[in-house]
Amino acid sequence: MPPLPPSLPPFDPRTVPIIGVDAHLPPVAPAAQAPDALRRRFATPPAWTPEIRREPPFMDRPPAQAAVLVPIVMHERPTVLLTERTAHLSTHSGQVAFPGGRTDPEDTDATATALREAEEEVGLAPRQVEVLGELSTYVTGSSFIVTPVVGLVAPGARLTPNPHEVADVFEVPLDYLLDPAHHQRHLLRWQGHEREWFAMPYEDHGRTRFIWGATAGMLRNLYRFLAA
Repeated sequence: MPPLPPSLPPFDPRTVPIIGVDAHLPPVAPAAQAPDALRRRFATPPAWTPEIRREPPFMDRPPAQAAVLVPIVMHERPTVLLTERTAHLSTHSGQVAFPGGRTDPEDTDATATALREAEEEVGLAPRQVEVLGELSTYVTGSSFIVTPVVGLVAPGARLTPNPHEVADVFEVPLDYLLDPAHHQRHLLRWQGHEREWFAMPYEDHGRTRFIWGATAGMLRNLYRFLAA
């Protein structure tokens, strides 16, 4: 296959063909999603292998370190807090994402980056997050080396989204995201090249939240970690 082009053509990921749904894989048991079970899992991680480590590059740029916060809200039925990025941002505009971003020089580690970015983007104070640990790094097609930092958040945490970066903040049930019956595989073919990704569309009060790309890939790795 020839080298990947420096960029992909504009496309709507919702219209890209679905080539499979992983309903044959078992969901993570509800008991394993409880806060104490999550604490134990991160305290003594199992042997596991991330399913996705790197996306095919589609942008010619130097690699950059970044981190995201995967905030699990401790409702009776736990949820994951996600954002919709504003349409004018230079990267991943309009997409569903975790709070997070590029590492700053003053950040001491990935956790510091994730907590700082979450506070800047959605107003989630670091003291409101109980950090559990990290998943393996995930390299995006735009050359960001992303460390997902998983944390617990109490329900009712006060949020003040930054309107410059965040168009919306919403929650998706954790058990929905950890059920592979909701994991779609999409395949884009273009000029002899192929790019495959996961998507996890979620119906939210009459609106489809289309979770795909890097965010879905990191959630898939979280599934693999908790199912191991």
